[in-house]
Amino acid sequence: MENNKIRIKAKNINFYYGKIRALKNISLNIYQNKVTALIGPSGCGKSTFIRLLNRMNDLIANSQIEGNIHLDGEDIYNQEIDVVDLRRRVGMVFQKPNPFPKTIYQNISYGLEVNGIKDKFFIQSKVEESLKKAALWGEVKDRLNDSALKLSGGQQQRLCIARALSVEPEVILFDEPCASLDPVSTRKIEELLLELKKDYTIVIVTHNMQQAARVSDYTAFLYLGELIEFEKTEKIFTVPKSKMTEEYVTGKFG
Repeated sequence: MENNKIRIKAKNINFYYGKIRALKNISLNIYQNKVTALIGPSGCGKSTFIRLLNRMNDLIANSQIEGNIHLDGEDIYNQEIDVVDLRRRVGMVFQKPNPFPKTIYQNISYGLEVNGIKDKFFIQSKVEESLKKAALWGEVKDRLNDSALKLSGGQQQRLCIARALSVEPEVILFDEPCASLDPVSTRKIEELLLELKKDYTIVIVTHNMQQAARVSDYTAFLYLGELIEFEKTEKIFTVPKSKMTEEYVTGKFG
């Protein structure tokens, strides 16, 4: 039987930048060990929505959220929530690779040390394990003391994924992780996503329809801050309920 445990539940979400309403009454579920893709034209609210899931939008002045987001039944906007711990549990990988200007090894060990881990052997094994999970170990194991900035774009992005994995998240958010990568690197990241969903719950923002069709189990189509349709990916791409969804996924606009 298909596992459809709800990991994150967003209900009646409205979000404002000052007086501008960027998201309008969005409700959707994100299921455990599934990849959920958010698609839609630029400016439709995809990145705004994904950043609500680990409270990254808290950092924006004059922004305001209405509605509820629950992670495993717990309201993440409750005042009692430890936001630092939330961001450990719900990791994020951004559009442009953003490794620290440190060595490959330190990029991963840093997050562990900040979390108070001092055991060198544990850190070492975690660095190796995270790089293996991010399908990068084979390429960098002999150059861990090189600067991370010497890596190619695709390798840097996988390093950022390894960095997110090192602190043992439960959910990983990917905000257009392949936008600045070449086709070969993109394919590696897509293969990695399919591997990672065995252990993690994944949400990905993508402009690329083919990518959403290839990697995701569920797809949400947003337009002008509204959720037009949310369904299993196969249905969104073959028998969408909304005419607007059909026109978007077939490339008639966007």
